[in-house]
Amino acid sequence: MHAVLKSLWWALVVAGCGCTPADEWRELRPENSGIVASFPCKPDRLARTIALAGRDTRMEMLVCSADGLTFGLAFADIGDPRSVTRALAELRAAAMANLRATAASERSLAVPGMTPNERAARLRFEGRRPDGVAMQEQAAFFVRGMRIYQATILGPTVAESASEPFFGGLRLTP
Repeated sequence: MHAVLKSLWWALVVAGCGCTPADEWRELRPENSGIVASFPCKPDRLARTIALAGRDTRMEMLVCSADGLTFGLAFADIGDPRSVTRALAELRAAAMANLRATAASERSLAVPGMTPNERAARLRFEGRRPDGVAMQEQAAFFVRGMRIYQATILGPTVAESASEPFFGGLRLTP
């Protein structure tokens, strides 16, 4: 499972390599995502099938880079309400493992329209890429029904001036 999620993470890093100015925040409503998100750059859309909560799951992702930061939003339909919490926990664990992070600061998360879930949270952690470069990541993990979401900012340093508009711009649509 972690190898597939690791390849998805690297897809986020590689696809987000083209930089654009971060002062061009735009609100997006990705088709079939059920979410509104604000990005500081025009994201590319990727999709992969990954093993998640014991089953193959199609995960879609929007990703772009601006001012040395990579912004990503991933979402997937789990299909089994009993597997939603497990899938969210696996996404959280994989995000930390990708940077070999051992500890994270966690705070509560309230995305308008989200379904309450014990594993929903916003995490901040530090680690290193496989090439040894130090990185910071902020990530939000949340749910609506049987759809799980992960919003991520990754870079050498992730400032609040980048994270607040990104995470604050998330809202789920009816």
